[in-house]
Order: sequence, then C-alpha cells, then structure tokens
Amino acid sequence: MVQEEIRRRNASTLLRHVHLDGPLCRADLAARMGLNRSTIRALTTELARVGLVEEESPSDTGRAGRPSLLVRPASDRIYVLAFDVAVDRLVAARVGLGGVILDRREAVRPRAGPDLPQVVEVLARFGRQLHRAAPPSATCVGVGASYCGMIRPGDGMVRFGPDLGWVDQAFGAELGRRLGLGLPVLVGNEAHLGAQAEHQRGAGVGLHNLIYLHGDVGVGGGIIVGGRLLGGDGGYGCEVGHMVVNPYDGRACGCGSYGCLEAEVGERALLDAAGRPAELFGRDAIRAVTDDADRGDPAAREALRRVGDWLGIGVANLINLFNPGMVVFGGMLCDLYPGAADQVRARIARNVLPVAREHVKLRIAALGDDATLTGAAELAFTPLLTNPLTPLP
Repeated sequence: MVQEEIRRRNASTLLRHVHLDGPLCRADLAARMGLNRSTIRALTTELARVGLVEEESPSDTGRAGRPSLLVRPASDRIYVLAFDVAVDRLVAARVGLGGVILDRREAVRPRAGPDLPQVVEVLARFGRQLHRAAPPSATCVGVGASYCGMIRPGDGMVRFGPDLGWVDQAFGAELGRRLGLGLPVLVGNEAHLGAQAEHQRGAGVGLHNLIYLHGDVGVGGGIIVGGRLLGGDGGYGCEVGHMVVNPYDGRACGCGSYGCLEAEVGERALLDAAGRPAELFGRDAIRAVTDDADRGDPAAREALRRVGDWLGIGVANLINLFNPGMVVFGGMLCDLYPGAADQVRARIARNVLPVAREHVKLRIAALGDDATLTGAAELAFTPLLTNPLTPLP
C-alpha cells in the first residue's frame, strides 16, 4: 500500500509538470522530481498507456548521445468543460489537458435578477455543443465552473451573489443535471479561481504569495499564501470587496453595508463619478471612460483619480496585512488600473510599511479575461491530476 501511494503521488506530480509547463523531456522530469530515469520511464509509460501523455523523440537537440524522449500532455484526447458566469456574460469552453482552449462559446447575460434557469439553460446548451464537437476518441474528464458569488465548497451551491440577487441557488447540481454527462460540476468563486490561475499559469508563476483582485460589477479577491489559496473556515474567505474603506460617507453596497471597497471602486462608482447616465453600464462603458481619460477629458480623469485613490487604500491595507510579492488586477480592473496606477502607487508609498512595499509588484492579469475561465478548467482537472492512474470516466 505504501509503494502504491508513492507511485500514485509520483504519477500525479509528473502529470502536473507537463500539464502546467508543457512538453518536458524525461531527463528534465527526473531532475525536477529527484527521481532516477528508470522510475520516470516507468511513470511516463504508464501515463501513456492510459492515454494521458504522449512521448516522442525531440527535434535535433545539438547534444551528443541518445536524446531523452519528450513527454507532452494529450491535449487532443483529454479535456474538461469549463464555464464562467460573470454578471454580464456567460462563457463555456472545451479545454484540453495542458490548459489549451480548444473550442469556446459566449453569450451576453442580461442583468435580470435571479436567473438560475436561464443561466443553466444557456451553459448546458453550450456544454452539449462543445461535447458533441469533440473528436470521437476524446474523453471529457471533468466539469468546472466559475461564479461571481460566494460558493459553498463541495456541492456548488451559490450561497450569496449580491449583484443579481442569488441566494442559496443550487447552481452546480442544476448544471450537472442539465448537461447529462454523468460528471459532477465543481464550482468555485471567480476571484478565487482567477487567483489560482494567475498563480499557476499567469503573472504570478513562481511566487508563493500573491493577491488577485477581480473587478466585475463589484470587486472580488483571491489570496495565495505560501502557494495555497486562503479559503477561510467555511470557504468564503478573501471577500476583499466588502472590506470597509469609507465608513463615514461611503456609497451603498449591494451587501447592505456602506463604504465597501467594491462600492467605492466598482463599475457604478466609476461611471457615476464620470457623470455617465444610469442606462450605461458594462465593460464598454468602463472602457469609454478610460479612453476619454486618455484623451484628456477632465471628468473622466477626475473619476479615475477618485476611484484610483480608493483602490489604492484597499491595496495598501491588503499589502500591510499579507505582504504579497505581487498584486494582480483582473476583470474590469484590467481596464481601470492603468489609468489609476499613479493613485494606487501613491497610496502604497504613503500608507504601506516600508519593508512590506520594498519588493511588491503590481501587474495586470496575464490571462486577461480568461483568468477565471482558466481557473474553472483547472478546478475541473483537479480529480484527474490528483489520481491520474484511476480509470477515466
């Protein structure tokens, strides 16, 4: 039993290496894992036998002697379905082992209040289309979904999604039932999944401590500490958007409080500060403000300055608390941050302890708008990567 557990763990580690880093030669895998070449050969042979990796001779390496075989993930044969539910868009994708997006579908999500049946209907239709379009030899090994709300670990229940009024909605179970693939739907909070994706595949690769801030209508957060997501006692941790930064005359927040970070830097805060009418909203409206600011429009520039100052206060608090190596801005903040960077940096210089701000980097999400979708795919791959030698579904 001990030997079997060691074998399983080594197979899991090897598959994670090629899944996250792409094709690697056996010699590199042996060096990374601290195992001899015969053990690596046995592991890759077994993973190839069950269809998870492929081995091939590398092109001319320029080295003398017999070249080490290249091990690559079987991206065309092994895939997951990944879904991303944002406030105003629905995305579905077929993602191959190795993280490559093979096919995708996208639709607008109307802001129409609690809409579980409509969301599930659209995503299930997309999922079935993606599944049918896959090659006959391909196998779907998991389903993952990102949702813009607080998710109960284990069953995909949306406990609270303030922007559209979702409370205790059985999202994961309903989507799994409508998909009809016989696979559970694993669901995670969008900012949590975005943080993990940026840590594994994006701007934060190689870092042990980072903070990911995801802007949608509001602001969510994911915090990586020591290489692991900080989940909290019930899995609802890192709700940084509801950190109160303006307690005295703050804007009303969808959570029922006032002066929360997301109330001061979210979509409506920026658009109101720029004098945009209530009927304008969404990413195009945000980009219009940032574009106008770039062209020198005074109202747009003042709006970015004001919102950027509140964002800087929130970021300064988080740096003092967690001492991250990097803060990553994703979602709507990808558009907002460049025009607000001066205010954010000024707050860090003014309000963060000197030793904590010495090395922290500020970055836009390297995965862009696909950070949360990528996180959903990684969530779906988790069972396979943990136990790669079990029979495929």
